[in-house]
Amino acid sequence: MSNHQKRLSVPKSWPVERKTATFTAKADAGPHGEAGVPLVVVLRDVLEYVNTKKEAKYAANNEGVLVNGDTVNDVNIPIGMFDILSFPDRDEYYRVFPDEGGRLGLTAIDEDAANSKLGKITDKTLVSGGQVQLNLHDGQNVLVDEDVYSGSDSVVIENETKDVVAHFEFEEGALVTAVAGQHAGEIGEIDEISVTPGSADNTIVVSTDDGSFETVQEYVVVIDENFTGGDDE
Repeated sequence: MSNHQKRLSVPKSWPVERKTATFTAKADAGPHGEAGVPLVVVLRDVLEYVNTKKEAKYAANNEGVLVNGDTVNDVNIPIGMFDILSFPDRDEYYRVFPDEGGRLGLTAIDEDAANSKLGKITDKTLVSGGQVQLNLHDGQNVLVDEDVYSGSDSVVIENETKDVVAHFEFEEGALVTAVAGQHAGEIGEIDEISVTPGSADNTIVVSTDDGSFETVQEYVVVIDENFTGGDDE
C-alpha cells in the first residue's frame, strides 16, 4: 500500500496546496477518519518547523511534539479538529480549529489551555456497572457516572486523567462553530433548532456578528469563548 497521497484528492479540510507537487504524506489509520491530517503535514506545511519527514521524525522521537498531552513516535498519526499540539521546548501550544472554508487551522493557546481537549458527543452507550460511555467525534470514548449528557453536547476532557472538566449543552443560545458545509469556520449563537421528523437532519439557525445562517445540526460544535482565539486564554 502506498505511503503517499495525491494532493489533488486530499479532503478539503487538509491545509495543503494542491498544485505545488503531486503527492503528500498519507495519514495512518486512527482518529478523525479521512479528515485526519498527518502530523508531518502540520509540522512541515503549516508550522514550517521542519523541511522533511526525516526532520519531523527526529523532532517526534526527541519528545519535541505532544499530541493531546502524549508523546508520539509516528509522524503520520492523523491530526484533526480540536486536537492539542504542544511544543514544550518552544513554549508553544496550539488547538486545531477550523478556519473559514473548513480547512484545519491552528489557534495559539497558553500552556494551561493545552491540558484539556474539546470533544463533541456523537452518541452514548450504557455500559455494565451503570456507567455511561460518551462517544466523541474523534473516536475517543469517555466513561461518566451521571447521565446528564445529550447528543451534540460538547465536553472538555482533561488530557492526563481523561476526566470531564466542562460540559456545554446543545441548546438555543449556545455558542457554536460550524466545522463543515459552506459556513465552516463561522462562529455564532444558536437562534433556533428545528427538529425534522424521520431520518432527515435537524436544522439550526445561527446568529453571527454579520447576520445569520442556516445549517444542519451535524455541522456545528458547541464551544465557549475560550475556544475562539488565543488572546483570551
